[in-house]
Amino acid sequence: MRAISQDVLGGPEVLREVRLDRPAPGPSEVLIRVRAAGLNPTDWKHRAHKVFLGEPPLVLGWDVSGVVEAVGVGVTLHKPGDEVFGMLPYPHGVGSHAEYVTGPARAFVPKPSNVDHVQAGAIPLAALTAWQALVDTARLQAGQRVLIHAAAGGVGHFAVQIAKARGAHVIGTASAGKHEFLRSLGADELIDYQEADFADVVSDVDVVLDPLAGDTRTRSLRTLRRGGVLVSILPFGREEDAAEAERRGVRLELLLVEADQEGMRAIAELVESGRLRPEIAEVFPLADAAKAHAVGETGRTTGKLVLAVE
Repeated sequence: MRAISQDVLGGPEVLREVRLDRPAPGPSEVLIRVRAAGLNPTDWKHRAHKVFLGEPPLVLGWDVSGVVEAVGVGVTLHKPGDEVFGMLPYPHGVGSHAEYVTGPARAFVPKPSNVDHVQAGAIPLAALTAWQALVDTARLQAGQRVLIHAAAGGVGHFAVQIAKARGAHVIGTASAGKHEFLRSLGADELIDYQEADFADVVSDVDVVLDPLAGDTRTRSLRTLRRGGVLVSILPFGREEDAAEAERRGVRLELLLVEADQEGMRAIAELVESGRLRPEIAEVFPLADAAKAHAVGETGRTTGKLVLAVE
């Protein structure tokens, strides 16, 4: 099979197309013929740095949308020919930037019929991150106020839609050129971070979703009401922030996304009902993975980048 691999850590130029043996599903696993696989910032971070995966060679990719090719012993939920989507177990289940990949059967759910594989492939990791942050961790309720940073990004634009589906009042930060797009997703208030300090104009929020960390995390603590929660999806913290959160009477949670069939089913239901849709910034053929990484690393995309695997 064709796959995108790397022998060393480095820039996008280290990625190359290689031929590898097609994997076989083990017990409780499925073999999926990948039709599309999303890219996420964690892909280029792992390409360039030793984070969780150790030394190369590596085949990156956690998002999957495709067709079940074969099932391992004990699998009852999926059959060959089923169209499914999901996220490989993060971080060590990596490998979807290839023509075939194996993964736990329960990491996948039926692909919604109202989206194609490219759209479905854009959804899992980013939408699960938003779901696990807002629903599982923050327990967001109708009528609450939520501040979403980088609201037009991969995680952010899903978080806006999930928060609105739960009846929350959504405040987003983004550059002015992305405000119209975010209003179309349901955002109630928008802040141009290039023109205003959100910490000076936002207060009394119940939940903050922070994909940026650093000074943004520190200043976001000032926007929370007592009893509120800040969820950071960069799970590395400073003791100073934890101490400040305690002083202010708020929770600071550091989240690492997990493969989650229940969450994927909830996300699939939102997609089926039209309440959640991916914004596709650009689609690249598998062979152009290096170009896709280069675009992603600019940090300027709206929505998701996807590799189409044909």
